Amino acid sequence: MKKLLFTFAFSSLFWAGKASTFTPHVDSKKEKIEVTINLNDVKDDQVLVTVKAPKIKTNEITYSLPKTVPGTYSTDDYGKYIADFKAYDSKGNLLTVSKTDDNTWVIKNAKALVKVTYLVNDTFDTEKGRGFGKDDVFSPAGTNIDVNKNFMLNLHGFVGYFQDKKELPYTVTIAHPASLWGATSMIDKDASATNDVFEMPLYSELLENPIMYSKPDYTTFTVDGMDIQIAVYSPSGKFTAESITPEMKTMMTAQKTFLGKVNSTKKYTVILYLSTMTPTDAKGFGALEHPTATTVVMPEMMPKDELVEQMKDVVSHEFFHIVTPLTIHSKEIQYFDYNAPKMSEHLWMYEGVTEYFANLFQINQGLIDENQFYSRIAEKIQGANAMNDTMPFTTMSANVLTEPYKDQYLNVYQKGALIGMCLDIQIRESSNGKKGILDLMHQLSNEYGVTKPFNDADLFAKITSLTYPEVGAFLTKYVSGATPIPYYEYLAKVGVTKTTKKVADGIFIKGQTPYIGVNQENKEIYVAPNKELNVFYTNLDLRGGDVILAINDKPYSLDNIYDMISESQKWKENDAITIKIRRDGKEQVLKGTVKFPYIETDGLEATDSSKAALRAAWLKG
Repeated sequence: MKKLLFTFAFSSLFWAGKASTFTPHVDSKKEKIEVTINLNDVKDDQVLVTVKAPKIKTNEITYSLPKTVPGTYSTDDYGKYIADFKAYDSKGNLLTVSKTDDNTWVIKNAKALVKVTYLVNDTFDTEKGRGFGKDDVFSPAGTNIDVNKNFMLNLHGFVGYFQDKKELPYTVTIAHPASLWGATSMIDKDASATNDVFEMPLYSELLENPIMYSKPDYTTFTVDGMDIQIAVYSPSGKFTAESITPEMKTMMTAQKTFLGKVNSTKKYTVILYLSTMTPTDAKGFGALEHPTATTVVMPEMMPKDELVEQMKDVVSHEFFHIVTPLTIHSKEIQYFDYNAPKMSEHLWMYEGVTEYFANLFQINQGLIDENQFYSRIAEKIQGANAMNDTMPFTTMSANVLTEPYKDQYLNVYQKGALIGMCLDIQIRESSNGKKGILDLMHQLSNEYGVTKPFNDADLFAKITSLTYPEVGAFLTKYVSGATPIPYYEYLAKVGVTKTTKKVADGIFIKGQTPYIGVNQENKEIYVAPNKELNVFYTNLDLRGGDVILAINDKPYSLDNIYDMISESQKWKENDAITIKIRRDGKEQVLKGTVKFPYIETDGLEATDSSKAALRAAWLKG
């Protein structure tokens, strides 16, 4: 999973074990769970789901939807979005049902049960855009119901399981309008234009295959034997799959080259949902991984160059999850309990090493230069230093669903990635540049794999046996221990040192603090009142409450606010600028020059030429 932190700052402007890599054949003679999802007759923004029950041999049975799903590290309670749950016998009589918690229904006289029905509400409608850990279902793990336009089917929001029946095969039939096409890595067994049939041998594998129904807009290409599908839903038609495919193909080709023999997936689908950011649309931006797919949610108003850059980062992160946890994982993940989950200690590897790879491969394959890579690492060090640096990472991981640990989850993208970097550097030093952390992942893939999980408590010893004593000492002291990592000591091993430099700070957004807001009724952008404004504003005499109508003769509003922010990042000190505003009901034009607020920040620079060979092995090996 990859959550994008910047989007929550932007939102505040508006609102102050895994599956196999193919679709297997399901034996039609074997007992199975049959599910029908009706996308044609949507009423009150609810979708009807019918589940045909297997033969029940007990007097009562529970039916549950997940409380948590793998890769999300949050409690989402998908049962809260279920209404009008009913159970029937063969004569159509209602059986007695009681709801025992948000996600579970107990059915009495279960031996007579033939089917259950219920209505599903979507999660996108309920999002408040309040940020991490604030009760919203993360949009890429959520659901959408928009009649005749879009249905986002993360199936854990639609399909549940009977007690002790998760190991039975599932057949899911989806009735849908002929105008909508389902993007998924599953194979449709029905050739008709209005009915899709998908078969999966296990409940866990079904849930790893999202489907997005919308007007067909997709491209396909092949990279090193992998068939890749890019599917896009853009409500206004601003973006198409074809418009972003060249960049995605370049990136995924580079990833495949970097990964080498680790990956065996034959088909991979990237599902991109672009949000209008209206009150009933998605507001949690980022992506969620699956063995053969990634679901991505982004704002449609982003400029193309920014969308493509964000897609490179989030899709590459999700794609690298093929290595871990989708291939290398613990028993907690292999035998995941959807309603009483026990979390693994090793988020440093599942999310951290994955995030490290998503950055390392770009310098390794020439997609970014050395300075860009160092800037990313420096930002992660700053981000990690802002978190709780003495909380043992393994402790945080194992308890990530509860406070105070869940508030530290974001550190998986900061300190988690830096743990991966330090391990990589240590392995490079100990092997005289011959091996790195990717080699370790290859070894762990061979040792374990998709169907063979490891014991959480055994992983550090296994890694030490495959590498060097220094690696084991690092894991014990800095990952399971409370000692902060001396990042600059590890970077010095490859000749990279800390520098201090002045950089231009944000004009419209500083970190997670916006200097502007938006009037939802008329979409006008205004300068935030009651806030100390930086030199850009004071130099032009822009004041709190001023409505920004246009900049350099280009009109701006909520509809193109991302363009305004993106353009500001291209400005240079002392550029001429004119801003049309409305102040106290009167329009006027302010003229002047661009003045940036500057801050001192820590950076990184390669300074030790004696370490050049080891540094080259680290970055390009």
